[in-house]
Amino acid sequence: MKTITQEPQILGLTDNAVAQSRVEHGRNVLTVDAGSGLLSTVKEVVLEPMFLLLVAACTIYFAVSQIEEAITLIAALLLVSGISVYQSIRSNKALGALRDLTQPRAQVRRNGTLLSIAVEDIVVGDAVLVEEGEQISADGFLENTNDFSIDESILTGESISVSKTATATVFAGTTVASGSAWLTVTAIGKETELGQIGHSIEKIQTEKTPLQIQISQFVLRMAWIGAGAFLLVWGINFAHSGNWMTALLFGLTLAMSILPEEIPVAFSSFMALGAVRLSRMGVLTKQPQTVESLGSATVICTDKTGTITQNGLAVRQLYDGAIDQLVPLNPTQHNSLSETASTVLAFARWASETVPFDPMEKAIIDACSAANLPDAPGTYPLVHEYPLAGTPPMMTHVRQAPGGELVVAGKGAVEHILAVCCPAPIVAERIRHVTKSLSEQGFRVLGVAEGTYLAPDFPAQQDEFSWTFLGLVAVENPPKPNAARVINAFTQAGIQVKMITGDYPETAQAIARQVGLAGADTFVTGQQIMAMDDATLQQQVITEAVFARMFPEAKLRVVEALKRNGEVVAMTGDGVNDGPALKAAHIGVAMGKRGTEVARQAASLVLVNDDLSSMIDAIAQGRRIYQNLQKAVAYIVSIHIPIILTVAIPLLAGWKWENIFSPIHVIFLELVMGPTCSIAFENEPAEQGQMQQPPRLLTDTFLAGSALFRSVAQGIGITLAVLGVYYVTMHQGESVEVVRTLVFTTLVISNILLTLVNRSFTRSVFETIKTPNWLLWLMLGLTLVLLLATLFIPQVQQLFGFATVSSASFGWCSLAALAGVGWIEGYKVYSH
Repeated sequence: MKTITQEPQILGLTDNAVAQSRVEHGRNVLTVDAGSGLLSTVKEVVLEPMFLLLVAACTIYFAVSQIEEAITLIAALLLVSGISVYQSIRSNKALGALRDLTQPRAQVRRNGTLLSIAVEDIVVGDAVLVEEGEQISADGFLENTNDFSIDESILTGESISVSKTATATVFAGTTVASGSAWLTVTAIGKETELGQIGHSIEKIQTEKTPLQIQISQFVLRMAWIGAGAFLLVWGINFAHSGNWMTALLFGLTLAMSILPEEIPVAFSSFMALGAVRLSRMGVLTKQPQTVESLGSATVICTDKTGTITQNGLAVRQLYDGAIDQLVPLNPTQHNSLSETASTVLAFARWASETVPFDPMEKAIIDACSAANLPDAPGTYPLVHEYPLAGTPPMMTHVRQAPGGELVVAGKGAVEHILAVCCPAPIVAERIRHVTKSLSEQGFRVLGVAEGTYLAPDFPAQQDEFSWTFLGLVAVENPPKPNAARVINAFTQAGIQVKMITGDYPETAQAIARQVGLAGADTFVTGQQIMAMDDATLQQQVITEAVFARMFPEAKLRVVEALKRNGEVVAMTGDGVNDGPALKAAHIGVAMGKRGTEVARQAASLVLVNDDLSSMIDAIAQGRRIYQNLQKAVAYIVSIHIPIILTVAIPLLAGWKWENIFSPIHVIFLELVMGPTCSIAFENEPAEQGQMQQPPRLLTDTFLAGSALFRSVAQGIGITLAVLGVYYVTMHQGESVEVVRTLVFTTLVISNILLTLVNRSFTRSVFETIKTPNWLLWLMLGLTLVLLLATLFIPQVQQLFGFATVSSASFGWCSLAALAGVGWIEGYKVYSH
């Protein structure tokens, strides 16, 4: 039995006490992330293959007494490393800011004021308010519990929640299954039971996405090819020259030209910057890799309440069972109710929490206030309670009237209320008819009943009371103004929308029709879902769009069935019961305001403003990012091909000037290509009509089929132009310096033109040139300036081994580059 007393005044710690406690016990964290510091970032950069190749080249230049080249490579080495370290630190800071935004928060009482703070700022001695759906952030003992139970499965393995009363001890990492309580903190961080056991979320390894795996495999294969080419070129050069050191230098040059290190850099940059962009739209990503999978979502399973419908609830009608009459209510005006109608509302209030946290119970309080009913908890204190239980659920409160007699009030799903009340069949049929009529109008309907107490002991189960049906409470939760537009936008993008709700089928269908959801005329219930075998369920989830009276196990089965059908599933949710389905979905989406901490931890995205329209923006960003990543990768592959072949073919074919490029030339191109693909292409606006295209398959490779053919063909086109200049000038008797200058100039101009034509695979360069992207023009301008510096500044010209060339020669290089790249514009017209 639980006796409710007046809640004492909880003042909490003072600021001085907080500071002292933090000095003694530290911060409320289990582990310190040592993987994102400056030293760790520098270590990663130093171990990159390109860095090691540059170090080897520097060493060789020093060994052969080519000091200027060695110093230049050292400067390039520091520049490349500096850029990598800067990008990593910038990404870490951005993601750190995102982690701060998604970090769990706690409500604590300090200096007599209730504050919201990050859980890591909790200190020993804090008074923390914990409510349903939140994760306990520290060890401590309870005070002023209210229908309070805990899921301790993380520590005990038991999946059944355990009721807790005042003075009971609870532990960090457990979850509040129901109710609310005040927690006085006794241990934080590593001092908690969880910390001593050694469990830590920080130790969980994030699974790589398919695209990450594809990129890693591609780079690894190219690294092996580079190693083989290095040995081959080294051997051939050594056979020709007999100088193993020079041969080694040219082997390193080819290895550097083959290694596509820009691809993983571009991927990480795209994901990190994409996550930051999404955060500005009110969509927080817990892992930047989630950004990549957004554009491939094919199904969105969305909750109804608070997601499609408005957050606010209001009691609009009562059904007075005593006189078989519907009574309309206006929550903003005074309502004069009959004695029996007032009884229905009063018992609904008595069956609610003393300090409610559920929106429906808050709506009942507002209705009582509008009807001028007395403060039920104040005049009828709670002495015993039966928490929400059963399928469908019901809850019961036993309260003590001013005269000392006990009042038993119950409310819950109409099916459960009818089951315990056992009215006459004709009465039960009438109640079901009224319930169905209200549900079809979009109302959420609760049954209200009065129980009879038989001394001396309370029954073990609430169903064992003798119950009398009183009436119904109809709560309105209308659709959000933008709900229909959001559903239509998903449909236009080729994404199926499934409504999954615990509400009545009629209510769900009414809302589905109001927002224009296709397939609203039929529905499936949670019990029907559980009764189906897997094969039947996989067929059912294809055609059905409304899933009503759903519970956690049924939601999870729907998500798993959709995944087995090959769908990429996004699932929205806000409650504790949504956790399993959110975690099982490819993209779990939690509500930022209304969502419980369990839902936010299980999800991969958080909608800050609980607005589903943010998902449209998020999916559009996901598609834009994937499109731009494809452009960047295609650019990298295309430009690497001529670099590789310009180094390899003259050597293998035995040309007169067989080794005209050195590591200095390759590192120049690397400095140009890296920022171009990871910064300029990332900043490209979305292509027109991308949200009218069907989603890509999650299993699609980032460069395959026609896309790979186009990229390779572009690379070969540039190669023909570059080698054409190489061959012609060499046979005209030009010196190696002139040949090197013209070949390098053709290659750099080809790079500039390739960047422009790769901005779109469908639109011509004359269209895309009008599309703003200041970062792209900045990078291209910088590339051109650096090229001119190597051609016309004597010291730089000498360092690169270039000769002064005429304007006419420069023009011929430009024309050759235009021919090598420009043909793709005709291919665009032909293929589209």
